[in-house]
Amino acid sequence: MNILLVEDEPKLHDFVRKGLQQQGYQVWGATNGSEALELAAAHVFDLILLDVMLPGQTGLEVLDNLKKFNIKTPVIILSALGTTENVIAGLDKGAMDYVKKPFDFGELLARIRAVTRKTGSKTYTHYKIDLVQLDLIARKVWVDGREVNLTKREFHLLELLMVHANRVISKTELAERVWEVNFDMGSNVIEVHMSQLRKKLGMEEFIQTRVGLGYVIEGNLICR
Repeated sequence: MNILLVEDEPKLHDFVRKGLQQQGYQVWGATNGSEALELAAAHVFDLILLDVMLPGQTGLEVLDNLKKFNIKTPVIILSALGTTENVIAGLDKGAMDYVKKPFDFGELLARIRAVTRKTGSKTYTHYKIDLVQLDLIARKVWVDGREVNLTKREFHLLELLMVHANRVISKTELAERVWEVNFDMGSNVIEVHMSQLRKKLGMEEFIQTRVGLGYVIEGNLICR
């Protein structure tokens, strides 16, 4: 399940993002309204978690623009503006739920489950392309029935590429989502990790390089 998290407070953003990833969700991040709209228009998400007080466009303005651009992704608002008037405004703009800050992370997970039950979104935990199988809960990988031991970062790289199969993922996006901070874009760390990952899988052509664009895994993706 793909979630777009729109939150400009760094500590809260990192806390929610890491917590959701530990639950097996795929999380994309945005820190302002314009960035959120660009991502929502370019990619298919199952859910958007949206702060209200954002730089530039407010969360309520983002809701207006989502409707304007006919983007029907379900939205849960996360906001410190917790008066009845604020909640009514958010729900009237089209949000499916309104979670007041500060919130308990367990409550947020329950709200996410409730919304996805209503919208029919599914959370997949097993992915298979060709001979490669990925289990997000057990954090295990098999190639033609043979278990492959990967490091945490190797697993995360493979996870991103398989979950987003047939879409080229840029080096910048991989760096942001796997290394997150303090990454030197001039280094060859990603190339080294990709080389090691390919060798462990024993399938050199499984992860393809698109020169100047990024990396992609192509094939028929089976999810369950």
